[in-house]
Amino acid sequence: MGESGALQSIVYHRGSLRLLDQRKLPLEVAYIDVKCSADGWNAIRDMVVRGAPAIAIAAALALAVEVSGLEDFTGTPAEAAAFVSEKLEYLVSSRPTAVNLSDAATKLQSLVSRTAETEKDAKAIFQAYIDAAETMLVDDVADNKAIGSHGAEFLKQKLGDSKHISVLTHCNTGSLATAGYGTALGVIRALHSGGILEKAFCTETRPFNQGSRLTAFELVHDKIPATLISDSAAAALMKNGCVQAVIVGADRIAANGDTANKIGTYNLAISAKHHDVQFYVAAPITSIDLSLPSGDQIVIEERSPKELLNSEGGLGKQVAASGISVWNPAFDVTPANLITAIITEKGVVTKSDADETFNIKDFIQSAK
Repeated sequence: MGESGALQSIVYHRGSLRLLDQRKLPLEVAYIDVKCSADGWNAIRDMVVRGAPAIAIAAALALAVEVSGLEDFTGTPAEAAAFVSEKLEYLVSSRPTAVNLSDAATKLQSLVSRTAETEKDAKAIFQAYIDAAETMLVDDVADNKAIGSHGAEFLKQKLGDSKHISVLTHCNTGSLATAGYGTALGVIRALHSGGILEKAFCTETRPFNQGSRLTAFELVHDKIPATLISDSAAAALMKNGCVQAVIVGADRIAANGDTANKIGTYNLAISAKHHDVQFYVAAPITSIDLSLPSGDQIVIEERSPKELLNSEGGLGKQVAASGISVWNPAFDVTPANLITAIITEKGVVTKSDADETFNIKDFIQSAK
């Protein structure tokens, strides 16, 4: 169990990694053992673990477990660094849209490459990698709590210190999608602990039902007042004045603020704009990809047709007509002009008054 009492999606001790099988929630709590990068790749691809921050950490730790067992490795430091680098490239291919994974891989590759230049023992390369991967796990929880704190305070200011803030969230961005606490759900947790959350609404988030299976599970577990709605009820919810803000996570944020997130996020942003409801993205700095000028360059993963053709996100019985074709993108891109602000562990990125655009690059530079 984590500090908040929530289930841990990642249970790690040096040389051992267990991942909570989120496909079986909320009816069954089961963990799978991950002993190598191939196990990690399959767990990520098969949605045993999901959520951009958790994916990056699970991948890094899967490789940490693998290299911790390479006691008989006889190669040079350069060969050890190359081994780690190749394994990281392989892990990145498991889910290409989430930038946290590729960002973590790039940083870890740079680390082992630098270490190989000064160390004479290959084992020192592996040890440096293991230490760095373990640090990611610790840092993620601290970053999430900072996101929650910044977000709750900003919403209080924007909504006039209201004592009754109700928010809508999409997909799962809690302790199950991170190392602990959560991003968008972390903001909701902070609002609740501060005594100003009236209610959290969560979408079911079809077709994999991360909202009904996971977010609802976390909200009930933490005794946060919450209501589940169908994806198609969100606009009506906003029209009825039931929520003052929408808070979502992000899998990749482009330099201009365009944000890739779980499919259906774009729908919510359009509805929020129409109903004058504030729309927030909550994500760590690692979700920002300054190499992409806009969301047009974000690669969108397409999932198996079975997730729509069969119940339970493709794991259950057939529910659609045989022979029907399927389009099943895992993510969509919400344009920056629909986003009120971006909440990070370093603070809140707001738009300039002059042209109503985000200057994320300057924000990141000033936050360092």
